[in-house]
Amino acid sequence: MIKLFVGLGNPGTEYEGTRHNAGFWWVDALARELRLQLAPDRHYQGLLARGSVHGQAVWLLQPQTFMNLSGRSVAALARFYKIAPQDILVAHDELDVVPGQAKLKFGGGHGGHNGLRDIHAQLGTADYWRLRIGIGHPGVKSEVTDWVLRKPAPDQRSAIEDCIARTLKAAPALLAGEMEKATLLVHTHKPPRPKPPRADVPPAADG
Repeated sequence: MIKLFVGLGNPGTEYEGTRHNAGFWWVDALARELRLQLAPDRHYQGLLARGSVHGQAVWLLQPQTFMNLSGRSVAALARFYKIAPQDILVAHDELDVVPGQAKLKFGGGHGGHNGLRDIHAQLGTADYWRLRIGIGHPGVKSEVTDWVLRKPAPDQRSAIEDCIARTLKAAPALLAGEMEKATLLVHTHKPPRPKPPRADVPPAADG
């Protein structure tokens, strides 16, 4: 079961609305859902909330170290509270997923993401869960840095916010350790319902 939810981003008002902060947005939404208040904690170099869900302790963390040092904060908290890597979920922006979609995965590489790279190094393992929140790709590798540090267009921001609201429905399954169910909920992207036929249109005649 997930005991520690980590959202990745960069601290400071100049980064608040940028794509790289999608992980922060997800943990902010989870905090509202669980009625928890994130507050500065200098021991773990981040914003931290601790609560209890069905008698199980749960932590929410937003490292305030800047992205490329995120692992310091995560590893310090995990070590102190003896939270195993497989009980950690890291929510982060993902270039290879389109805005509006998300992927839940366990383990694997860091894909060049500086936050994940440092968490890998500090935990000494890649065996933790990731919630990959789609931000799309600029199409050219040389533009990636500028892309992640810019604010998404309004339609992309709206798609990301819809995705966050939808994937939050997997939180109870994540907390219960029902990872297959959580994966299904995260990966199921339902298209809009078709509009019902108008009542005043007569059915087509046979023949």
